[in-house]
Amino acid sequence: MKNAAIFIVILLGGILGISWSQKESWKSLFNGENLENWDKYIGPTFPGHEELGKTATADNVFSVVTIDGCKMIRISGEVHGSLATKESFGNYHLRVVYKWGDKVTLERNGGLLYHGYGPLGTAFGTWMASVECQMMHDNPGDTFLMVDSVECSAKVKSENGGYVYNPEAEKVRFGQRVNRRMIRKRQHAEKPLGEWNTLELYCSGQTAVHVVNGVTVMVNEDISSCDNGSIHPLTSGRLQLQSEGAELFIKEISIEPITKIPETVL
Repeated sequence: MKNAAIFIVILLGGILGISWSQKESWKSLFNGENLENWDKYIGPTFPGHEELGKTATADNVFSVVTIDGCKMIRISGEVHGSLATKESFGNYHLRVVYKWGDKVTLERNGGLLYHGYGPLGTAFGTWMASVECQMMHDNPGDTFLMVDSVECSAKVKSENGGYVYNPEAEKVRFGQRVNRRMIRKRQHAEKPLGEWNTLELYCSGQTAVHVVNGVTVMVNEDISSCDNGSIHPLTSGRLQLQSEGAELFIKEISIEPITKIPETVL
């Protein structure tokens, strides 16, 4: 029954994604005024910073601020937290324009989580089951599988005890079953601290492409959910932005439907 329920959630997400893609063109996921179309979730504090949990609320960890006359999303980063879309999406091109702020609680860590399903709080007491496109300073574009049940494949080479995406390499399976959950980006494409970065995510079927400032740094394939040995395609879900250690500003988060991933980014 549990497996059937999870499959229904994933299938429903795919149907919703297809329905959205047939009706919409580019649209902003930030309405420019508030975060009423997002869910907010506050997770655990960071070790050594427990006092911040006494004052951290969903509304001050995730807020809307005005900088240089432009309204944008501010994520405080002072505790673990998730800002999640209420909608599910599939077959899309997502664009996020962001930069790190000056306030650092632990480290400049954060991520864009996609294909999210199930309850908030599942992953590390904070996030939904999902795939992470890393936004951490020095590591944007890395892949991390947020829970044991999420899997994918990628073409990688083994380097320095880890795995680095390389389109010329052989495809390798990732997931808790094979004791591999992290894939490093192909190359560094992040701008210096204080400058705006553009992170793009292309998702079509079971494939996802991470693009940082116009450079393709990761391609994930065969994205799936594996529960008790039963594997289901994972092609859509909710989007999440992480609060994970430092102040982060989101100037734009927009999405458009696609029918396939452009050859220029593969």
